[in-house]
Amino acid sequence: MRSMILAIGLLCCAGAARAEVTDRSAAGFEVVHTFETTKPPAIVWAGVLRPAMWWSKDHTWSGAAENLSMDPDRGCFCETLPKGEVRHLSIVFKDDSTHQLRLEGALGPLVFTGATGHLGFVVTPTASGSKVTLTYDVGGYAKGGLAETWAGPVDAVLGEQMARLKALLDPSPARRDDSSPGGGIDRFDTKR
Repeated sequence: MRSMILAIGLLCCAGAARAEVTDRSAAGFEVVHTFETTKPPAIVWAGVLRPAMWWSKDHTWSGAAENLSMDPDRGCFCETLPKGEVRHLSIVFKDDSTHQLRLEGALGPLVFTGATGHLGFVVTPTASGSKVTLTYDVGGYAKGGLAETWAGPVDAVLGEQMARLKALLDPSPARRDDSSPGGGIDRFDTKR
């Protein structure tokens, strides 16, 4: 219940965030989330590549977000476990000059279905900072219907993660507590 309240609170405080299931059919669905921030693209990009700082521990296998990493050398959005590792998604495209990241795989409980997906992050400059767009296209088979069963929950979980990324980039002192990300993003080495 606490997690649900936190997720709703984060989504409500996400500022200019937009989210929706933009397409659904018998074959799958697409989820798109966007938000704007006053941070420049290089800072936002540095944040996107550090999911341990903004991904919710409630949506990890280990229960600890600090176990998450985006490892371009291994092509892996991975999570370290006490006796192993989870490869959540494989990095199939990363371009630091255009701030684009494309990953392939099934997130969370989708790994137990016949579904897979392509997750994309794009950071574009705006007049006042940056725009972040996350797109997740999911296709395949899932008992009970892929879009019917999973589009809503996937949209909610990814919306929570984007709200947490936005909170890391644009922290609000009134919103900060031990369970929400906050601040410090400006100190990142943006050459990573």
